[in-house]
Amino acid sequence: MSAVECKGPRIGRPARGPFRWLGPGERPSGFYDDPVTETLPPVGIDLFDVERLQLTEAVEPPLSPADESARDSVWNKAVQTNPTLFDGPVVACGGLEWTGPRMVRLSWVRVTYRHYALRRVPGATALPSLFVNVVQPTDDGRVLAARMSSSTAAPGRWQLPGGSVEPPREGAELNEPALAGQAARELVEELGIDAAPEALRLWVVTRGENGSIGLTYLAPVLPEAAVRARFAAAVDAERARGREPELDGIALVRSPGELAGLSGPHADYLEPIVRRYAAAHRGPAHRSGVVEETASAFVEFCHASKAAGPEAREVAAHP
Repeated sequence: MSAVECKGPRIGRPARGPFRWLGPGERPSGFYDDPVTETLPPVGIDLFDVERLQLTEAVEPPLSPADESARDSVWNKAVQTNPTLFDGPVVACGGLEWTGPRMVRLSWVRVTYRHYALRRVPGATALPSLFVNVVQPTDDGRVLAARMSSSTAAPGRWQLPGGSVEPPREGAELNEPALAGQAARELVEELGIDAAPEALRLWVVTRGENGSIGLTYLAPVLPEAAVRARFAAAVDAERARGREPELDGIALVRSPGELAGLSGPHADYLEPIVRRYAAAHRGPAHRSGVVEETASAFVEFCHASKAAGPEAREVAAHP
């Protein structure tokens, strides 16, 4: 697999650092062919324009006895602090590679949540996590942000509804329909919104803190009243079962500015996702205004170039 230099245009800047929008054939420094053996540098958020996935299973890299012991020690201390932590099966990302326009090959590895304790072991390499999440839009152009409850590992954090990718059951395959199915399950479990997996469209792939890979799906538009009613019903149902819901609040935001008004920590991918959706769904009036401003600026440039003479026009034509 050959390295490809990142030349994607920068489209914004979240609170934690820069993020970039990348298309096929472009990738950031640290976009990996063999992350099983490579320690990734800390970076901002990268967005990849992906519509198709090819999935292949890889093997978890071996650990030295020292790293294994240190990992277990970190995990055991974390469980003592938060007894709700569960060392269940989960899928990590083993690598990404462009294979065609808007198409990547994603290798995945079976691990348990204990694996990510390696992030706190000096000199050890942890595989990037792999998760699915869903952009739930409303019919007035807003998207839903959800707040994690106090019973979770990230209380008070605003993010999209979603969760870690789970390995397939024996005899099953982890493929595109299975991933969409997991995203749909997260949507109904957390928000009470029952969307068919085939109604969810892979919309963007994100790469963030610790190299974590997010597969972001776009759900069908719903009225605000329906979204709020279904979430309230889901919360009530969880509490009726004697369980604390994963989410304790939702907000509908139209722009990064509105998102910034939500107090508490935000998932690193949330601001660029909201920004991208807002840019893609601005109304005709906004687009008309942009066209008029661009035309006006071009006319002014032509007048200025004409007034400056032929030498200036030559420079303007060939910067």
